[in-house]
Amino acid sequence: MTDPLITICDVHKSFDDVPVLLGIDLHVEKGELIALVGRSGCGKSTLLRCLNGLETLDHGRITIDGIALERTSEVNFSERAHVMRERVGMVFQSFNLFPHLTVLENLTKAPMVVQKKSRAEAETIAHHLLAKVGLGELGDRYPFQLSGGQQQRAAIARALAMNPKVMLYDEPTSALDPDLVDEVLQVMKQLDSEGMTQLVVTHEMRFAKDAADRIAFLEQGRVVEIAAPQTMFSNPKDERTRQYFKRYL
Repeated sequence: MTDPLITICDVHKSFDDVPVLLGIDLHVEKGELIALVGRSGCGKSTLLRCLNGLETLDHGRITIDGIALERTSEVNFSERAHVMRERVGMVFQSFNLFPHLTVLENLTKAPMVVQKKSRAEAETIAHHLLAKVGLGELGDRYPFQLSGGQQQRAAIARALAMNPKVMLYDEPTSALDPDLVDEVLQVMKQLDSEGMTQLVVTHEMRFAKDAADRIAFLEQGRVVEIAAPQTMFSNPKDERTRQYFKRYL
């Protein structure tokens, strides 16, 4: 047995003395797609931001690909968070593409600046990734010239350009029109088939049921239950999980 790619141990996080995460424990194996579900305010997005080092932990430990993140000192945390972000790609619901750069430039900027790749190497990688997400002919366009679904696929390609070990998605389809949702989810399914480890905060229950290896249900800052989709959608063990999933059972 190999060690999990992601280990989350007793993670706590508060904002202005308001607790948001109250002892999260979760292990993710390499290649798993984990759907994080739960009511708004349960801590899903905060957990993702902790995994990417965007939030400082109050207590606990996160280990991703051998890099540990915990609250020892602000300087130490900042340095390790920087290393962590080189291994973890993150896609937000609002796309966050640089509006003044073309799609191709959006993909090449970080590899050239952070990883010191040559422009030619960065552009070769970018063209490959744009083709992967179905945007091979749109590299010279600006974000405002793309549909919402195309912008989100470009954002996924930009995160992949850093060759991450893990991809995190914070409700990646919530800002999209319903007819554009599937084109984004299809890219995530393709990455799953290629062995990419992914954690997805989502309200797309059809996607969670069809694509996730496991679903984690969060409530009030804790993981209440985590199980395979067939269990969560047919016979969850915890009463709180049953109440949340009752419309799907």
